[in-house]
Amino acid sequence: MGTEGRLVGRGPAGGEEGSLTKCKSSVSKDEWLKKLTPEQFHVTREKGTEPPFSGIYLNNKETGMYHCVCCDSPLFSSEKKYCSGTGWPSFTEAHGTSGSDESHAGILRRPDTSSGSVRTEVVCKQCEAHLGHVFPDGPGPTSQRFCINSVALNFKPSKP
Repeated sequence: MGTEGRLVGRGPAGGEEGSLTKCKSSVSKDEWLKKLTPEQFHVTREKGTEPPFSGIYLNNKETGMYHCVCCDSPLFSSEKKYCSGTGWPSFTEAHGTSGSDESHAGILRRPDTSSGSVRTEVVCKQCEAHLGHVFPDGPGPTSQRFCINSVALNFKPSKP
């Protein structure tokens, strides 16, 4: 049957951990409801937003990688995390980005007009989970601020 119709890269139970291979997801709403907490489901599958300054990873200073809570795809490195003062974990770029090339990153950008203004939504490339938004007001050469919901992430510390 191959991998069409199922996710890969889900770790020990579902394939090679960290794979950026995008396969058509056939995960049903009921399966997501079983896998995720109500808050994780609301944010990642219904494009919700966690309250500002409430996320578990807002003040996390550990070294490691932030993965998608839904499919375990690596998304953001702690090396690119910074304190933006906005109330959500912020990153200057996605993991796998090379300069302005995001073709090897674990994220996709999509236009979002749901708030009445034009924003850029950030979703997981592998499972299309809503992660947050990216804004052009960040520091450094990229001037990007990836504003990401903690509840959409799973942090894995670097091994010593």
